[in-house]
Amino acid sequence: MVPTRQQCLELIRQYQMLPHIVRHSELVADVALLIGQKLNSSGQQLDIALVEAGALLHDITKTVAIKTKENHAETGGELLASLGYSRVANIARQHICLDPGPSDPNSVTEVELVNYADKRVKHEEIVDIEERFRDVLDRYAKQLPGLERRSKEVQLETRLLEQKIFSKIDISPEEIDDILSNTFQSKV
Repeated sequence: MVPTRQQCLELIRQYQMLPHIVRHSELVADVALLIGQKLNSSGQQLDIALVEAGALLHDITKTVAIKTKENHAETGGELLASLGYSRVANIARQHICLDPGPSDPNSVTEVELVNYADKRVKHEEIVDIEERFRDVLDRYAKQLPGLERRSKEVQLETRLLEQKIFSKIDISPEEIDDILSNTFQSKV
């Protein structure tokens, strides 16, 4: 079962996500939807509703985790699974680090797409991968021993995922911000 956008927004309200985390999640959803639609146009078969729900809810427990210091990817996955949203739970659980193991080079999964989109949104702005990882290190390196080494591994995984995604579509990673900015301006 995949919640609708309206159901996602209700869960966001119910679990009292901080406004800046909501805006971050909405932008992650915009990035993921743009790329997902491009991927589907090129022959991939992504469940766009699942992509949207996963992106909107990937940080569902982050507000609480700021206080408790729990791993919000794990707690978010657990919460969403308990609500009957197992596929969305899997996305939330893997939005920071993808499960180890081989990835199909010929297809992009919803989990991979949301993981990548989250790596492109620093707070409430679209940035490149290097900027996003630099920000994470600046904010958390002193609190989390071993983060620098692990961050380098995840950054490399993200670079490889970016190459996989953009080898299948007709835009570059650098164009995402401009495309979304133009889309929003044309709606106003």
